[in-house]
Amino acid sequence: MSNLPPASFFVTGTDTGVGKSRVAAALLHALARSGRRVVGMKPVAAGAEQTERGWSNEDVAQLRAASNVAVRPELDNPYLLPDPLSPHLAAERAGRRIDPELLASRYAELAGLADAVVVEGAGGFIVPLNDTQTSADFALRLGLPLILVVGLRLGCLNHALLTQEAIAARGLKLAGWVANRIDPQMLAADENLATLKRLLRAPLLANWPWDPSAGADRLDITLPPA
Repeated sequence: MSNLPPASFFVTGTDTGVGKSRVAAALLHALARSGRRVVGMKPVAAGAEQTERGWSNEDVAQLRAASNVAVRPELDNPYLLPDPLSPHLAAERAGRRIDPELLASRYAELAGLADAVVVEGAGGFIVPLNDTQTSADFALRLGLPLILVVGLRLGCLNHALLTQEAIAARGLKLAGWVANRIDPQMLAADENLATLKRLLRAPLLANWPWDPSAGADRLDITLPPA
């Protein structure tokens, strides 16, 4: 372990497909460059394909590639589900039930192996994990500072502000946010960004242009203030 203070985060987003994995991986690279031993965690990955080595998920692979601590698969990805659905539905189709207590225990193991754990949530902030609990409940269980990924497209203002309020209502800290331009044709993108800067009560950590080919190791991101 290094002598640096712990710096773990929970990455959530305004929706699915907004770039959470790229942000989580970029955070891992930035934390590693600061001298920390880092590992990513994708508690629930819904959507996998069969390979020669078994089932594989692109998000999980991206986080592992950005980590400098190698762990057993059941630690950094406790639930790998075949169907690309909401976690509770994907689990139901697979004949399983997601247990947030299991997820929390796996996180605790990871936290004992690294200086920093970057946890990537599934979908948006309040996506269901099972019949009674959501990703927001799991985030509250961990109590980590949150990084909000805002996919810049029509509707992002409402989604970002609702997510901010949901985070605040649970007493969690919004440590920062990332503007990720996922719609190259978005009208008034700069004006939307200016509105978000004014209304989101957290620092802007990165403003990424439309560039699907950019690897997470080449994307600039500022670490949230302590």
